[in-house]
Amino acid sequence: MAKKLKKIGILGGTFNPVHIGHLLIAQDALEQAGLDCVWFIPTAMPPHKHADHLASATQRLAMVRLAIRGDNRFTVDDLEIKRGGKSYSVDTLTELRRREPGARFYFIIGGDSLAELHTWKNVPRLVELCSFIVVTRPGFNNVANTRLSASIRRKLRLQFVYGHVCDVASRDIRSRVARGQSVRYLVPENVFRYIRRRKLFR
Repeated sequence: MAKKLKKIGILGGTFNPVHIGHLLIAQDALEQAGLDCVWFIPTAMPPHKHADHLASATQRLAMVRLAIRGDNRFTVDDLEIKRGGKSYSVDTLTELRRREPGARFYFIIGGDSLAELHTWKNVPRLVELCSFIVVTRPGFNNVANTRLSASIRRKLRLQFVYGHVCDVASRDIRSRVARGQSVRYLVPENVFRYIRRRKLFR
């Protein structure tokens, strides 16, 4: 009998800061797609975003560790932070496949990221390295709205899951902190205390 391959979800991002929306996405993907675990991978430097008001890599990594503490379904990997520079998913998946040849990787993205997938680095190679789990809401018009070539669409392995409606964004959390408003309940309690203690985003 063939050995069952471990199914690992990958959730990348700046996590600046990590918030309850990230945790819900990870949980929804894990449960609905039957994953064994989800790895959070904070970027060193995001390739598609301006890095203004970016907490340090050490701080962002610490906040993710605090957010998932005690949940053995989740772990955090500092691969991209150690590598430094701009973080490209194709480079990360190449390294993860080398490290874990006996696993299947599922890259967790939102519907907005699927629409922008054609702008990512070396998409033909990326779609060979992993499947994609798209966390979306009912009514989302799937891959038909992307600008991927027909050849890549044929190779693209997609699974759609419905995520909890959670209108929380890291930029809004940073903005609230800067205005002196509370972000309690938008982030895990220990992350809230960390932000306040370190006086982040002020």
